[in-house]
Amino acid sequence: MSIGIIGSGAIGTAIATILTRAGMGAVIANSRGPASLASLTADLGPSLRAVTVAEAAAQDIVFVAVPWTKLPSALAGLPDFASRIVIDANNPIEAPLFKPANLGGRLSSEIVADLVPGARLVKAFNHLTAPLLATDPRAESGQRVLFLSGDDDAAKAEVAAIIARLGFFAIDLGALAVGGRLTQFPGGPLPALNLVKFG
Repeated sequence: MSIGIIGSGAIGTAIATILTRAGMGAVIANSRGPASLASLTADLGPSLRAVTVAEAAAQDIVFVAVPWTKLPSALAGLPDFASRIVIDANNPIEAPLFKPANLGGRLSSEIVADLVPGARLVKAFNHLTAPLLATDPRAESGQRVLFLSGDDDAAKAEVAAIIARLGFFAIDLGALAVGGRLTQFPGGPLPALNLVKFG
């Protein structure tokens, strides 16, 4: 199983951090090109490689963590995902203004799904702040919770397995129409909640 990350901002970097900490290799890309990621890959070690967006998008499982307004350009021109898994780690808001995007009544994940044709989309890794996501998930003597949702049970099972391997506890919120709404920031009741499962 190969893993790609599109986006090297706070969330993308946090994802790269927890993957490499767990000994899971990955490739990462941004709009500025592989050379701009030299410092990050040096910090996180040889299990993280910088590549082009097209190369990151060609992996078996692809995390997308890009500022909301830049998503269309970041994903433009990529080939059909051919039933590969895309993990939507985005929220329809961005610094510094934190003004909610106008989604026209749709869920943000529905919009992301339109940008990754052919993908099996799973919403996950978006409800925690980047600093908290990057910390040890067992630091509080339990397992920090990560939510996921999606319409493909097999895809969710694969993402849940990744979450478990990273040391988190996965909670499946069901279909994207339900779970995506619960974890969407702003609007959902679950973002930024630091929940820990004990026992």
